[in-house]
Amino acid sequence: MTLDPHAFLSKLEERISLTSEDKAILNSYADWGREIAPEMAVSFYAYLGSDPEMNAILNSTEERIHRLRDTFIEWFSEMFTGIDHWGKSYAERRWRIGLIHVRVGIGPQHVVPAMAAVVCEVRKRLKADEKPEALQEALSRICMIDLAFIEQAYIEVSEAAVLKETGWTESLFKRLIASGAA
Repeated sequence: MTLDPHAFLSKLEERISLTSEDKAILNSYADWGREIAPEMAVSFYAYLGSDPEMNAILNSTEERIHRLRDTFIEWFSEMFTGIDHWGKSYAERRWRIGLIHVRVGIGPQHVVPAMAAVVCEVRKRLKADEKPEALQEALSRICMIDLAFIEQAYIEVSEAAVLKETGWTESLFKRLIASGAA
C-alpha cells in the first residue's frame, strides 16, 4: 500500500475535526509559535534525553542533537502556518518526518509520550501567556495529526517490508494480522 500523504491529511482533518477556524487561529498566532519554538525544543529534548535509549539515538553523532533542535523549531513553527495552509507540502513534509523516525529507530513507545510532552509544555505556555482556549484546542488537534503521520509510517514501512520479503499479498497480510489479533 502506498500512502498518499495529502489524502491521508484530508482524512485526518475530518476525523480529528481540524476546522478552517482552527487553521485561522493557528495562523494568527504564527509569530507566537515561532517565538516559543526554541523554548519548546529545549523542553522536548530534555524530556527525550532523560531516557537512556533515546539519549543514545539523539547523541549518536556530535552534531545530531543540534540538527534535531533546529528541525524541531521548524516543525513546531510549521504547525501554526501549515507551510502551504495544510496542503500538499505540509502533508508530504509530515510523511517524510514519519519515515525518518522509522529509519533512525525511534519507536512508537517514544513518539507518543514525546508528543504528550509537547502538548503539556505548550499548554503551560498558553496559560502563562494567557492565550485563548481555542488556540490550545487547535494545537492539540494538529499535534495529533502530526502524531498520526508518524504512527502510520511505522505501519506502512513494516507492511511493505513483510510483503516484499514474503511475497504475500496485502489482503493475506491483513487477514493474518486480523486473525492474530483475535
